[in-house]
Amino acid sequence: MKKLLTSILLSVLSFSLFCQNITSDAGMTVPENRIRTSSEGFASEEFRRGVQAYYRGAFNEAIVQFEKALSFMPDDSLILDWLGKSYYKSGLEGSALSYWQAARDNGYGGILLENKIEVVRERRVTGDSSDKLMKLSEAGSYPGFFNGNMIYSGPVSVLPNNDGTFCFVCYNSNNLLKMNQNGFVVERITGPLNGFDRPTDIIRMKDGRLLVCESAGNRISVLNEKGRFIKYIGQKGRDNGGIIGPQYLATDSLERIFVTDFGNRRVCVFDSDGNPLFYFGGKTSYFDGLKGPTGIYILDESVFVADSIAGCIYEFDRAGNYIRELVEKKTFKKPEAIKFWNGSLVLCDQNKIYAVDPQTGALFEYVHTGNAPSRVTTAAPDINENLIVTDFTANEVYVMSKLSELVGGLFVQIEQIDSSKFPEITLEVKVENRHRQPVVGLMEQNFLITENKQPVQNLKFIGSASNNTQADITIVIDRSKGSILHKTEIETAVKEVAANMNNQGVLRIVSASKIPVTEYVGSPSLVRNFSLDALKNPLSDTVCVDLALRLASNDLINADKKRAIIFISAGSSDAISFENYNLSELTAYMCNNSIQFCDIQTSRDAVSSQIDYICRNTNGRSYYVYRDQGLSEVVSNIIQTPQGVYQLKFVSSMMTNLGDKYLPVETEVYLLNRSGRDETGYFAPLQ
Repeated sequence: MKKLLTSILLSVLSFSLFCQNITSDAGMTVPENRIRTSSEGFASEEFRRGVQAYYRGAFNEAIVQFEKALSFMPDDSLILDWLGKSYYKSGLEGSALSYWQAARDNGYGGILLENKIEVVRERRVTGDSSDKLMKLSEAGSYPGFFNGNMIYSGPVSVLPNNDGTFCFVCYNSNNLLKMNQNGFVVERITGPLNGFDRPTDIIRMKDGRLLVCESAGNRISVLNEKGRFIKYIGQKGRDNGGIIGPQYLATDSLERIFVTDFGNRRVCVFDSDGNPLFYFGGKTSYFDGLKGPTGIYILDESVFVADSIAGCIYEFDRAGNYIRELVEKKTFKKPEAIKFWNGSLVLCDQNKIYAVDPQTGALFEYVHTGNAPSRVTTAAPDINENLIVTDFTANEVYVMSKLSELVGGLFVQIEQIDSSKFPEITLEVKVENRHRQPVVGLMEQNFLITENKQPVQNLKFIGSASNNTQADITIVIDRSKGSILHKTEIETAVKEVAANMNNQGVLRIVSASKIPVTEYVGSPSLVRNFSLDALKNPLSDTVCVDLALRLASNDLINADKKRAIIFISAGSSDAISFENYNLSELTAYMCNNSIQFCDIQTSRDAVSSQIDYICRNTNGRSYYVYRDQGLSEVVSNIIQTPQGVYQLKFVSSMMTNLGDKYLPVETEVYLLNRSGRDETGYFAPLQ
């Protein structure tokens, strides 16, 4: 009998310890050294289900589960945090902020949660362009000499790439370098067999070919997209097609090549194959002529040319006819390259970088490099909304960023955790700046992953979503009664989008009427003979576009990382209704789940204010179905849109308690002088 009582007592004690472990394992903030109550047990189970639903992309289900868990433990900070995450991903940022603030008031989260609340609260005011003209500060630099070894010499011009890397030509070392965000040289290109001869500029054609201007060689080298030499354009001379001391390059919408010819004091124009067309910039009865042409940029129908001797910017049309003096003479000392960023021309002038309004010529000083010897020659915007600046005299390449970005740091979110193959864990980490702009070009060395503050084992960088070459697209078709008048245009738009997906990715078609209907899910190739007559949804006086966009967004949550909704709008904008979902919350739902929204119009009517709002705030665009360029760019623009989503894999060393334990994981991201952090957790599979 005594042995039986002892056995029972040991069993009770073991059960008590098991319950205590299960409580802390599930993440609930239950005081130690006591058995959890039944309410805490129910909360733990609902919390676990909520975390699993969240990682499946079922955010509404996660909200329900976390609400249930919160009903059992109303003040639990971890549940409040996760409930805030779920509302954020659902686009309900106001509710997310309220739950995060409640957790913060409980003393939970520290500076990390405070920063998240601040960033999300600031982001809720979208479409604000008031910080476009803002002083820039150095975020990092890549010197030409490192540990006594020369990496490059005399950087003159830079060409940022969509993957976060950038190419720049070096005048003194006669080569072309490709460098990543961490300052590592990825590739070094020396050009043809006889090499480059004092390269001064590099640009990219639409087909991927690279053009390198060679000042001393009096020619332009044409390279393929991998940097292999193809041919030369131009030769030394004064006749048409002749160039002496060429400086900078530009192309127009027709792919014609414009080069500033310093020696001949003119601008020479070639067709896309390199055949000479004409030149301009000479003296006329109403124009004194170019004295020392350097930088050049083509914006719409205008050609802007900087003159280093006159110290100004001239404007011509694309045929070479002089229009005006955009910036008056002697404004600049030695102007160099001209690029375009945030609605302004960006011009380098010795130790300064200016923003120039292309309409008025008004100036704003972005950067002053100081009184040290400096000659900045090119400032080009990269995919991360920085300026990459070449300094010829200092022999350095700088990364210039807005001060608010440097102070605010990076906004890092652990999007998904796949623990199905535990202990192997796969993470998806999203990295943005404070204004929703993705940060592209990160590598494994930019990430520190820890579990319960301890570095993980066998960390491997799988890849970046920005490198994906396909996209999942949902086409939402307007089914208002007025759309019947645009049957041909709608069918044309659907067929062109499907054809340009090149049989890659998944295409969905949603018809927008009073109630949205998913009409098709599958391969784009099966939609090339699309007909409106095949749609099941009837025409309606009122089109609930918000319901259709919500349905389309739901289906894209677990789609390819490059994903978009294309709304084909027809008929009267009066038929479009946004009554069921708040416009800002609908837009936030797309933004917080990396869904781009584009609009294809079947008529030249003005875009409705609601559609325009969503386009602008999801990095989308509006297209006319019969635009001169066609609709081929719609899909390519979606695929080229940067995505700051990264996948990493590691082996967990945590104990799971048969899958009941909440396993914390943290990530820190470092890039030059900026950093960001996120903390979350997951559950291993039940055993």
